[in-house]
Amino acid sequence: MSGGTPTAGGLMRQRHSQGYASSGDDLEDDACSRIRPQSPKFPERRTWTEVLENVLWIASAVLIIYLGDWHNNLIYILLHDGRIRSMPLYLGLFGVSLNVAYFVYTSMLAWGARKLSERWELSSTDALPYVTTIGLVSFCLFCFALWPIWSFLTLPLVFTLFMACMVILPYMILETFKQQPSDMFRVD
Repeated sequence: MSGGTPTAGGLMRQRHSQGYASSGDDLEDDACSRIRPQSPKFPERRTWTEVLENVLWIASAVLIIYLGDWHNNLIYILLHDGRIRSMPLYLGLFGVSLNVAYFVYTSMLAWGARKLSERWELSSTDALPYVTTIGLVSFCLFCFALWPIWSFLTLPLVFTLFMACMVILPYMILETFKQQPSDMFRVD
């Protein structure tokens, strides 16, 4: 620890400037000279295993949508099959629409913010438990609505479609969160 300046009763520490770099022996004095990370970096390049996983999720979702029940595709089945329980299906679609609307709203708010700290303040984390609950209820409603057609295969089918959406979603929204080059050297 640094000795400081001698006074009548002992030693008194003095700080002469805000931006000095100390030797690291005093944690309080060294705190202002440390470089703070600005934001978590988005990976510039993905590994081949990540790319392969993403391609597999998307390809399996495309196959599920295209093949359906081996007679008709999934879109036709959702619109015209009488075995589907329509009320749980519509409630599940409403829940997913509510979640998508929330994410689009927060990403648009973050797009208008100038600093990264303002972006995280605007995306309210208080609503995350509600969004998660709505997502889980929507998953259960989808499984209940589609159970008469695929029975036990409904669970992996709906989960695969969910994972494909999670793989595609960052590519659509990630551009709004990238830092603008003009904001890098701002001092305010």
